[in-house]
Amino acid sequence: MQKALLIYNPYSGDRSILHQLDYILKKAQENQVILFPYRIDKNSNQFLTTLKLNQFDFVILSGGDGTLHTIINFFLKNNYQIPIGIIPAGTCNDFASSLQIPTSLEDCLKVIFEGKTRAVDLGLLNDEHYFLNTCAGGLFAEISFNTNDDLKRNFGPLAYYLKALGEVAYKKAFPLKITTERKCLKVKSLLFCILNGTHGAGFTNLIKDADISDGLMDIIIIKDCYPLDLATLFFRVLSQEALDTRHVMRLRASECLIEGPRDVYLSVDGEKGPPLPSRVKFLHQALKVFVP
Repeated sequence: MQKALLIYNPYSGDRSILHQLDYILKKAQENQVILFPYRIDKNSNQFLTTLKLNQFDFVILSGGDGTLHTIINFFLKNNYQIPIGIIPAGTCNDFASSLQIPTSLEDCLKVIFEGKTRAVDLGLLNDEHYFLNTCAGGLFAEISFNTNDDLKRNFGPLAYYLKALGEVAYKKAFPLKITTERKCLKVKSLLFCILNGTHGAGFTNLIKDADISDGLMDIIIIKDCYPLDLATLFFRVLSQEALDTRHVMRLRASECLIEGPRDVYLSVDGEKGPPLPSRVKFLHQALKVFVP
């Protein structure tokens, strides 16, 4: 029999994982997997001991993008590489959505126990911090880590949209310089976002042709524009329309240096990150994930 570790965040999303543990254990047993549940807490030393004392075949993570971000960073910084199964249980679950992992518990467990994996890219920020999905700065970027947890739990991704609309009228452009291996771009920007995959900030198919395994990041830059143009662009994104407007630029690169005002802080997988300047590189197919 295989042996796996189930790491779950009891506070992610609507907290339904608390009522699903028995079902998850039942499905694991039916698939000849011995599953060890581990509730996330602040005692990382105990967590590391659990990993070192047991030889797990794979790990299942239940939570949102923030939970996955924390655990994957912990794994890689401790040289612990193992296939990852995902139970999407957060507010947006952008990383899981980019991999087309089902949202229903039954279906995502089926994906995990069928055993098909895919090697996907990871972002590396300032040579010390990994990210799975997004690294953004500017207008809207701080919404993800400033939005009230109750609001996110009750309204889901809509909580971000509601908060974002309230900020459109208070936009402030800033000078942005992005240097890649091929070009150097200087522009007055409202927002930039580095994407790994197609989804970000709860928006679906932001970049429809993005490839999460090609070793390249997609950089979206929204240039300075009038509030009406920005609101129109925002609703185009909500409607899943293409971002091919004169107010949007797109770059592709394997690494870049981002420079701008030091009071512009990054949002990294929805969590607060460092200020500019920052260097970002992509690690080609650095993580194995169970996929449909």
